[in-house]
Amino acid sequence: MSTDAAQSEQQAWYHGIDLFSRLTGPIAQLTRVQQSLLFAELSQIAYMPPEPALRCVQQIGFLDSFYFDHDGAQAYQFRTTTDCVIVCRGTEPNEWNDVKADANAVAALAETVGKVHSGFKREVDDLWPHIEQVLASNQLPLWFAGHSLGGAMATICAGRCKISNISSSPEGLFTYGSPRVGNRAYVNYYRLVHFRWVNNNDIVTRVPPAWMGYRHAGREMYIDSHGRVRDVEGWRRVIDRLRGFARGLHRLKIDHFSDHSIEDYIAHIHAAVEKQQQAMTQNAPPSRRGRSAGR
Repeated sequence: MSTDAAQSEQQAWYHGIDLFSRLTGPIAQLTRVQQSLLFAELSQIAYMPPEPALRCVQQIGFLDSFYFDHDGAQAYQFRTTTDCVIVCRGTEPNEWNDVKADANAVAALAETVGKVHSGFKREVDDLWPHIEQVLASNQLPLWFAGHSLGGAMATICAGRCKISNISSSPEGLFTYGSPRVGNRAYVNYYRLVHFRWVNNNDIVTRVPPAWMGYRHAGREMYIDSHGRVRDVEGWRRVIDRLRGFARGLHRLKIDHFSDHSIEDYIAHIHAAVEKQQQAMTQNAPPSRRGRSAGR
């Protein structure tokens, strides 16, 4: 790629994204839904090249970034004076390494306990020595995040902190559209503060299939077909997904794929943040229709 083409690409990245989060203090002081918006935006930024990514995170309030890239597996470290965040880059359909990682559903022994998806593990194996080295001297509260494949990688990375030389334990893990990562033994072992966001019919959150022994981890944060953050289970979930699928067809979209977009996650979580802020301003009582996203 020529220098002019590279500069045009970076300018397109930087000018094509709206950022809502602003950090003026520790991440722990944000509400859960505000944290979720922040980490969703960082997961989107993780798709960017290093230069526009740095400019975007500085706009949010981060001081610096460090880019990890090894054999197609990529992640960022973003830091403020009070926090350190590791964000793993998600799936890009034009990246063969990502396609192989998603498709390889064979389980492999985890570094901790149980078994994990061998493709996801291989991606982390490429990056972990470099991440561990950078984090060895970290004394700041540590957070992990990622979208799609990046969510699976962030889950494995956060779990490995338990057996590493890193002195700081993860404060939280936020994933968006993440596939299942490991089996029941693995999921039950790592026990992190994990908020796992699922946007209605997002197909990636349903693979690898449960019949192969894979299980989800963390607390599910479900976005329904109306874009609301709610607890919806059982037959109500089935109906809600059918409703979302019908709406997708009306918009000439396949809901199972369009719901995987990190932009959709950000839009819905941002709406939840605005709703929460409005409720706090007006001192409104909690809605009876499901729990508010920030409670």
